[in-house]
Amino acid sequence: MDFKHISVLFEETINSLNINPDGIYVDGTAGGAGHSRGIAEKLKNGRLIALDQDPDAVKIATERLSGLNASVHQSNFKDMDKVLSELGINSVDGILLDLGVSSYQLDNGERGFSYLKDAALDMRMSKSGTTAADLVNTLTADELAKIFRDYGEEKFAYKIATRIVKARENVPIETTVELANIIAAAYPAAARRDGNPARKCFQALRIAVNGELDVLSSALDTAFKLLKPNGVLAIITFHSLEDRMVKQKFKEYTSGCVCPPDFPVCVCGKTPRGHLLTRKPIEPTAEEIEVNPRSRSAKLRVIIKN
Repeated sequence: MDFKHISVLFEETINSLNINPDGIYVDGTAGGAGHSRGIAEKLKNGRLIALDQDPDAVKIATERLSGLNASVHQSNFKDMDKVLSELGINSVDGILLDLGVSSYQLDNGERGFSYLKDAALDMRMSKSGTTAADLVNTLTADELAKIFRDYGEEKFAYKIATRIVKARENVPIETTVELANIIAAAYPAAARRDGNPARKCFQALRIAVNGELDVLSSALDTAFKLLKPNGVLAIITFHSLEDRMVKQKFKEYTSGCVCPPDFPVCVCGKTPRGHLLTRKPIEPTAEEIEVNPRSRSAKLRVIIKN
């Protein structure tokens, strides 16, 4: 299995985790094990627990981490506390979540993530549950438009949704190229200069199929609770919806007193639970973007627990 994945912001991420050779670390999105291996190679008596919901990723990560102080488990990162509990671990030194879709998932036509390759309209990271085709062929125009608008920030959401509903009256929409062509037909010609018309809708469907934003919200709280004092939580995002959620959560963790400003003294007793490694997110260099164009939108945010 050729599970190709170029780890984005590799050096920056590994350095930000400030790895203790005897520490315990979690990579909640193992993928092709690039970051996982980078962490594990710095461990001496420490341990890495790598998670991925994709069975293909679990298989290849297990192979690539062989011989290192690491174990790989098939699980969504929102359940990392359960996996750790089963391993007898209640706190860790660092956690990484790389929220990008792997190059393997995008390039493997069978997975149905890419609008550039003709394949069954699937998009399930875990290979189980509701597919993108299920959503496209059963939801109302209003429901589809809401997905495209909320998860893809697509300004032509309703026009695209109505075109989809009309097209499926004749025959179900079953492949990525069929859907991409329907979206393109609904797009004003002038707007196509901003990139492939299908990009935002495919992103939105992938998020909806995998429940990505709901998962992320709960997973951030779970991850932060699992950190030891001075433990590090590093998150790599690839679109504004994820990044906004991470930024807001980190602001919540780093905020202190919430008493009204006219209170003479603090009565809430709230103190910051963490501090940011850098005020602004870490972004890829021009050199990295040239080598790996998919890194262009990546942002790394890092918080350290107090």
